[in-house]
Amino acid sequence: MSFVRLIFCVAGVYSMFLWWAIVQERLSVPFQSIDGESSDKFRSALFLGTCQSFLSSLSALIYILLRKKKSETLIQALGFHDKNSEKTTSNGKAHTHTHHTNGVMKAKSNTRFSSKALLLGYAQCATFITFAAPFGFAALSYISYPAMVLGKSCKLVPVMIMNVLLYRRKFAPHKYLVVLMVTIGITVFMGFGSDNQKHGSKKTASSSTNAASTPYASLIGAVYLLINLVLDGAINSSQDEMFSRYKISGQQMMLWINLMCTCISFILMALPLPSIPVLLPSGNGRSELVAAWTFIQQHPLVISPLIEFSITGALGQLFIFETLQHFGSLTLVTITLTRKMFTMLLSVVVYNHQLTPGQWLGAAIVFAGISVEAFVKRNDIHAKRVLQEREKAKLKSL
Repeated sequence: MSFVRLIFCVAGVYSMFLWWAIVQERLSVPFQSIDGESSDKFRSALFLGTCQSFLSSLSALIYILLRKKKSETLIQALGFHDKNSEKTTSNGKAHTHTHHTNGVMKAKSNTRFSSKALLLGYAQCATFITFAAPFGFAALSYISYPAMVLGKSCKLVPVMIMNVLLYRRKFAPHKYLVVLMVTIGITVFMGFGSDNQKHGSKKTASSSTNAASTPYASLIGAVYLLINLVLDGAINSSQDEMFSRYKISGQQMMLWINLMCTCISFILMALPLPSIPVLLPSGNGRSELVAAWTFIQQHPLVISPLIEFSITGALGQLFIFETLQHFGSLTLVTITLTRKMFTMLLSVVVYNHQLTPGQWLGAAIVFAGISVEAFVKRNDIHAKRVLQEREKAKLKSL
């Protein structure tokens, strides 16, 4: 059942976000005005994020209501009840847990759940997400797309580091091996691209912006990308901690985080704030919400890709949070990273592109890393089944 769920999550993430990537590329090109006399690009990354987070929270709410049990209240379905206390109470009496301190057994009541702490955790993740995405978009103005993907391919590293630093979480030895192999594999795949591929990417990047020609452009882009990666690592590690501490579902987390993202970004857009680098580059005392709405009215062709972008992102997040809840952030990051490489492999088949020997080597390293993860998980599942069968046999003998 666990393997089937993983396949379902992978298929959902791949299908939704491949479509999402195609639409995102459409949004990066100029749109013709309604009078046909001019064209311009849609530049409000914050507005894109607001649309997607709003539909994501709406889809999560619909999912929760459809899956709500009859015995549950609405508050319980939204994740604000102590599931830990349900496991530690019996006949109306609360149980206590015990732990050793210098060889002495001490009682410890189960007080881990707190609605206030849970909301603060949601707010923390929402703030990180709201600020992380603009830094990723801004980095593309200063570095080439291959450099961006190369940096993103190392996302597994900050996720693991932030888990260790923030929450003292330890991982099985094979996890470190998988992280190393996947990161090296995608790095090799991107680094050994042909000259034509690299120059083509640079031309695409330079046609969208002239920022890369400024002094210290690479340094500025690297700093923006580093900030984006650090925030992504903090987001994933914080979500892992919340899942383990509060026993909430992926859809409950998706609902509240996206709802808070919508509120934060909407407030930032609605206020007539001064220009803020990266976050509100077109500020100057004008509401970005008004500017975005004016652009949509003057360029109605942008409406369709905006809707597609928001819907595919919302549905994709349902699969992402399902994966995050049941398999953890490292598995999720592995899926999202390999999706980028599968997109390139798909283009090889569809458009008959040629891969260099180095790129095939990188693909082999990534697949080997994924195989290690699958092999270990398969052995773990088999070991658990054997243990369960032994326990059942002991119970029958009694």
